[in-house]
Amino acid sequence: MELDPSDTTCYSACMVSDDDLTVATLGPCRYRSPLPMSTVPGDGVGDFVLDDERVLGEIRFRAGHAPPDVAFERAGAREQIFFNPPETRAAIVTCGGLCPGLNNVIRTLFFELTANYGIQQVLGIRYGYQGLAPDAAEPPITLSSKLVDDIHHKGGTLLGTSRGGHDPATAADFLAASGISMLFCVGGDGTQRGAHQLAEEIARRRLPISIVGIPKTIDNDIKYCERTFGFFTAVAEAETVIGRAHNEAISAPNGVGLVKLMGREAGFIAAGATIASGEVNFTLIPEVPFALAGEHGLLAKLERRLAARHHAVIVVAEGAGQDLLPYHEEACDASGNRQLGDVGTFLKDEIDKYFQRRKVPVSVKYFDPSYHIRSCPADTVDRLLCEQLARNAAHAAMAGRTDVLIGLTHMEFVHVPLALSVGQKKRLNPESDWWTAAMAITGQDKW
Repeated sequence: MELDPSDTTCYSACMVSDDDLTVATLGPCRYRSPLPMSTVPGDGVGDFVLDDERVLGEIRFRAGHAPPDVAFERAGAREQIFFNPPETRAAIVTCGGLCPGLNNVIRTLFFELTANYGIQQVLGIRYGYQGLAPDAAEPPITLSSKLVDDIHHKGGTLLGTSRGGHDPATAADFLAASGISMLFCVGGDGTQRGAHQLAEEIARRRLPISIVGIPKTIDNDIKYCERTFGFFTAVAEAETVIGRAHNEAISAPNGVGLVKLMGREAGFIAAGATIASGEVNFTLIPEVPFALAGEHGLLAKLERRLAARHHAVIVVAEGAGQDLLPYHEEACDASGNRQLGDVGTFLKDEIDKYFQRRKVPVSVKYFDPSYHIRSCPADTVDRLLCEQLARNAAHAAMAGRTDVLIGLTHMEFVHVPLALSVGQKKRLNPESDWWTAAMAITGQDKW
């Protein structure tokens, strides 16, 4: 069985029109690309992508029914480009929380733009969107091959990051005054929302500046992107933590290993790590509500599990069970994300109290590896994805595409208009093979 983290409720391609998928451009492409590629298949040379190439948004359909015809513009290098490389200056900004692979994206963007396209200067914006202002605490840095040469082996981001700090008018003024022709915005939904607002402001002013988003979220919850970089690194690191929690659980009478993982709105990491580990007995995700009390509640199920096997491992995504917390806030952080209560410590306290009342001794060991995972270097799988996303972003910008996100559908990179993607969250479908496999491994519905 193929486990596919993109197997969500669906792309809802039938609800998207061709107009929704139209990608904004800065104007006619008048320059021949310097890339050593061709338009002749079979000549042993890499091929340019034609402007009319499309990728279907949904490839599954029932026999006897017409297949969906909504399609995304295929990403990739174009034979004709909008910007003249020797006269072009680019900039990169990383925003939001840390994620494995940020440095890999920065490095690939730099080398693709300079070594392959011949752009003379690439700037690094410091500490997120707050660096797009003339009075920023840290001015942009000029990236160089020496500066980025080995950063792909390191976690974090060379440029620094922050949440919020975005004013489209100020940012547009800054880009124009700095002579920046293209800005690559690396971040999650909040970052891409800001990129879209900035692109709209630039369009109102009719400025020839390209804004291209590169999707970054460890939660893997960006719409129209099957997999975001950092996700599989996070799953691998989480699986290691689950193994440690399992060791703790089996080493004590009625031992419980409780692991809280990332996943504000989506349970992809929790489900993926559960499948990879094979040692989890209960997995809790935002998409599937659960009860604590009652015969079929988590606590009673846990008690039956401990009575039978004397140990248990629980994995909970950070956004799960928020309706159960006593102080449920609706405030948002600087990135526009809903503030969450700490479901991990809440569950630990509830488990302890329940078994104290039942006079059953338990030993609960609580693990919260979030920041450890976020700051890890990317693994090999994510390094490959970072390289592909960054390279396609460079191609998009050079071809004058703007207000666009580099998406991934059916293993093809595509151009997704930011207006279509922002403000939506991809979620794990409880009817998918991904979740079915997790439930088969835990057997949590049987207790």
